[in-house]
Amino acid sequence: MNEQALIADVRNGNLDAFNMLVLHYQDSVFNAALRILGDEEQAADASQETFISAFRSIASFRGGSFKAWLMRSVANACYDELRRQKRQPAIPLEPDADDGDEVESPRWLADPNMTPAQQAEAAEVEHAIQHCLDALPLEFKTVVVMADIQGMDYAEVATAIRAPLGTVKSRLARARLRLRECLQGFAELLPASYRLISDAALRSSK
Repeated sequence: MNEQALIADVRNGNLDAFNMLVLHYQDSVFNAALRILGDEEQAADASQETFISAFRSIASFRGGSFKAWLMRSVANACYDELRRQKRQPAIPLEPDADDGDEVESPRWLADPNMTPAQQAEAAEVEHAIQHCLDALPLEFKTVVVMADIQGMDYAEVATAIRAPLGTVKSRLARARLRLRECLQGFAELLPASYRLISDAALRSSK
């Protein structure tokens, strides 16, 4: 994908070019919103708002990391959603299905190539990590989602949240420490391969 060419086409009013950008980034945008908000419906709303905002303001993009620029809109959309809710939502360790019954694994973990045992293991890791993410202050959660789940580098995160690089590094270090401490409380519940808590365990949830 020639991202810069697509961006130039979008600036000239090419909706098909924008749709190609949406297809490329929609999973990253939704997953980031889901991690920050902890609710699929709210994440879908925030994702839609992100792309609407991006289309309207793409003329303001001045180069650099388009993903970082887009993630700034994700963060803003999530913050707006949280303000509307007037609280920071969290998902239960076992999300409810549409009929109110609990389900074993959230839909975003579905992978037809996984064995039932692997799905159960992935679900345990997912539940523990999301629970610990939800316990973080919002500013810590945002940087750890962008850096450790979305794979953005420090400079991209700094661009996305409009904060100095040092602030990003400080928040990320403190967020990772809190996550390790929280996840250690789940050590006996997690599969053996995840009992040594590390940054790699966080990234394994992507």
